[in-house]
Amino acid sequence: MASATAAFHGDPIAPVILGVTSILAFAVIGRVGARKLGQPTVLGELLMGILLGNIAWYFGFDLIAVLREGPRVFEVVNGVLAGGNMNEVAISIFGADKGPELTEIMTGPQGGRVMQVAHAVDVFSRYGVIFLLFMVGLETDLDEMKRVGVESIRVALLGVAAPVLFGFAAVILMRPDMPLNATLFIAATLGATSIGITAHVLKEMGRSQSREGRIVLGAAVGDDVLGLILLAVVSGFVVSGSLDMSQLVTVVIVSTLFLVAAVMLGPATVRVLAKVMRRLDIVEAKMFTSYLFVMVLAWMANLAGLATIIGAFAAGTVLHDGYFKEHSGADDERVVTIRELIMPLEVILVPIFFILMGVQVKIESFLSWPVVTLAAALIAAAFVGKLVSGLGAGPLSDKWVIGVGMLPRGEVGLVFAAIGRTLGVFDDAIFGAIVAMVFVTTLAAPPLLKIAINRQLQNTANGQN
Repeated sequence: MASATAAFHGDPIAPVILGVTSILAFAVIGRVGARKLGQPTVLGELLMGILLGNIAWYFGFDLIAVLREGPRVFEVVNGVLAGGNMNEVAISIFGADKGPELTEIMTGPQGGRVMQVAHAVDVFSRYGVIFLLFMVGLETDLDEMKRVGVESIRVALLGVAAPVLFGFAAVILMRPDMPLNATLFIAATLGATSIGITAHVLKEMGRSQSREGRIVLGAAVGDDVLGLILLAVVSGFVVSGSLDMSQLVTVVIVSTLFLVAAVMLGPATVRVLAKVMRRLDIVEAKMFTSYLFVMVLAWMANLAGLATIIGAFAAGTVLHDGYFKEHSGADDERVVTIRELIMPLEVILVPIFFILMGVQVKIESFLSWPVVTLAAALIAAAFVGKLVSGLGAGPLSDKWVIGVGMLPRGEVGLVFAAIGRTLGVFDDAIFGAIVAMVFVTTLAAPPLLKIAINRQLQNTANGQN
């Protein structure tokens, strides 16, 4: 009777609270460690996820064993709800080795709670990705790309094309048996650029407004747009299973039209929302408008057959504080910006995504020599491809600074890898190799960029003397 009463009074989401909070605590440890070492926080969170995922799995933590398998584990639940046998469904998805192990966890005494927590972590991480790309969009200045003009566009085009081509060649060379859809997705992942990491280094060194700084930041914007269109194209190919030219053209047109429509029609939508919420406090109006706008665009992107992050990015490029200048108190210097309002959501949710990405990296997959060589080839292709992008700059620009500035993949590369894993394109080994590429390029970029800028300044000083 006592146990029944306890069960009745127990909060059913208590395990979710504990699980999500524990994961966030590990993210905080990783972030603090990265800051202490002067590294991008994404690396600390990713590394902490890798350690947590492999050590906790080794000691038999059921939740980590489930989280390591990514979103595919929920396909087992869907298969059972459709009338299938759980063990048979699990074996068909994960194979004879992992299938029975996962079935035992899900049917065990704590199976329901484990799946409940795993699903909550997955949902929170997906929200994290949406807010991450929304923040990237908020920090994207499309006018800046227009100001730096042709050079920025050339660098952006090379910054996507060269790494993709080198990545494609690297996969063909190292893994000639790789399916075409996986090869294309891996190559597309190499085309990403993390604008945040480069922008931080440029700002730290007072070079954001230098010629090279403006070109890199403008090109990174173009990289984001081109990369998202490329992601839509490759995802469409993966889902359909064939590379039909008409379908390719359709995906490119839909992606482009969606982004153009968001930029052209989005402002009118935001103005209407801002007007409707004029009676609210300006902080409430900004928060509600931002949240509704980003979620609707993310949903509409999915409706159009695109990734939700494309809608989130588009929402970020459209929204700004100018829409709320007619609200009472808008002139008050103490009024927070949209970015400052959304940042708490990003700070809480995005680290969960990075921890989850790290958890899904299986160290045991690197015991295979082909995986190590593939990771090394991808890292080499990633470096060379982005350095080549510097050639798109004119004779007055330092090509080395620009090439190194385009190097880090950071959070954008991880988002691409996560989508590939969700679509079932990557196995554990390939996913681990891609994460290794993202980790190395992100770790190497800040010190290399500082060296390149100092070298440029030294050469300039010597030239003046």
